[in-house]
Amino acid sequence: MRRFFARSSRLVIRQLGRAVAFSRERAVAFGELWRRSLQVRVVVSTLALSSAVVFVLGMVLQNQITDRLLSSKQEAAIAETHAAVATANRELLGVNVLSDGFRERLSGAVNKLSSSSADEEGTETVAGAFDPIIAYDGRGVPDSIQAGSNYSDVPESLRAFVQNGQLARQIATVDRGGVRTTFLFVGAPVTSANRPLQLYLLFPLTTEQNTINVVQSTLVVGGLVLLVLLAGVANLVTRQVVRPVRRAAEAAERFATGELDERMAVIGEDDVAKLAESYNQMAESIKYQIQQLEEFGQLQRRFTSDVSHELRTPLTTVRMAADVLHASRAQFPAGLARSTELLVDELDRFESLLGDLLEISRLDAGVEELVAEVTDVRAIAKRALDSVRVVAENAGSRIELELPAAAATAEVDARRIERILRNLLANAVDHGEGHPVRLRLAFNDSALAVTVRDYGVGLRPGEADLVFNRFWRADPSRNRHTGGTGLGLAISVEDARLHGGRLEAWGEPGLGANFRLLLPRQQDVELGESPLPLRPDDDVPAEPLEEVR
Repeated sequence: MRRFFARSSRLVIRQLGRAVAFSRERAVAFGELWRRSLQVRVVVSTLALSSAVVFVLGMVLQNQITDRLLSSKQEAAIAETHAAVATANRELLGVNVLSDGFRERLSGAVNKLSSSSADEEGTETVAGAFDPIIAYDGRGVPDSIQAGSNYSDVPESLRAFVQNGQLARQIATVDRGGVRTTFLFVGAPVTSANRPLQLYLLFPLTTEQNTINVVQSTLVVGGLVLLVLLAGVANLVTRQVVRPVRRAAEAAERFATGELDERMAVIGEDDVAKLAESYNQMAESIKYQIQQLEEFGQLQRRFTSDVSHELRTPLTTVRMAADVLHASRAQFPAGLARSTELLVDELDRFESLLGDLLEISRLDAGVEELVAEVTDVRAIAKRALDSVRVVAENAGSRIELELPAAAATAEVDARRIERILRNLLANAVDHGEGHPVRLRLAFNDSALAVTVRDYGVGLRPGEADLVFNRFWRADPSRNRHTGGTGLGLAISVEDARLHGGRLEAWGEPGLGANFRLLLPRQQDVELGESPLPLRPDDDVPAEPLEEVR
């Protein structure tokens, strides 16, 4: 038995848990629908407010009808009571309540009243049929003398008023044969006998209760039908307003995805039509401005590309002449020899600038292609280090590598990744102020990350986003060791985006900076979580992990 109850309890608890979970899911789904659908909010709000109005109106109508029915019943019952009192006074005129024939006279008076009630029951009157009771409840007799219905049904409070010579009425419910019946009790004194008697008329309220029940059911059904109709009307009206808004939102979404010819249909001359016209005018203006910007961008990119190409021929000639002068600088005076060296250095920087400009123009034009293949990025990092080794030694900076023992393979364009790392290392050397520069590489199942950390001047608040802008410098007055063109980080960002990755920066004044290159290990695969944090956990130079000189 205990096992049965335990099993039953577990089954009940399991069912309750499922019911609670289902209710929670439905509540969450409705909450989501409530937040996203204006139509649902309007319909539900209309139903809630309409329900409150219908409930209040139904209560007022029910109370008014009930009060009117009872008032009419009471007025007719009092009038009937006066007529019954007159009849009882005639029938009991001068009777002695202590005589032997009093009970017969009392029963005769009650029969007279009952016969008149039966006659009225056949006709439609407001008061309707009643049960008469005539009783003597006074001194000189051991028990109450009464004729008619059960005298015990009369409420004690009503008896007190009638015994004091007052006409009174009261509504009470009594038990008649196991059935609860509500009566309107009306009592009045009868004074024609030698001692005062009490006359009570019991008017059943069954008809009035049935009428009130019909009114209640009618109000409930009518209210529900009215709420359904209001919900349909609210839904229809809301759809007329929401549907154009939805069409406008869909048109705006398609316009935002690049379908610049997307327009709204203008139907009629109402406010929605004005909204459609305004939207179409705005879309046309935006399309015109976008076309202008695209044309201007194309002209700018073509101009940059053309100028870069045109400068290569005279630059080649100047480079040849400069190399001849540089080779013969030992024969020149000291000042002229120094000028020759400066000329060659600036020509190197000019060639780098032209190369970067051509690269930027190709990236802006979208004609660059990614030649990706599975490569061990550790080898790329070492080649990038070799390319900036001399510059780092001249600046007095030590470059530290932290490479994983396992092969860090990824599907990348080795030339572009090496250019990114070379730019990051050169930038770190320029701003490291002779402190060590650390390059870390780590990977997980979906992503590969490379960070280049320096402990130099750092970045001020807001400069982490500006550092990738073209030709932007944090401090133009600083001496540069690499002679950069100001386009290296901008090109690096575009190279990272071309791989489906991103390049980010962190820095604080006096604590240095940290640049993170995050790449997917496979192309056309969503970029996962980075294995290295952007904000480093060290704020001071650490001991070298692997020193490269």
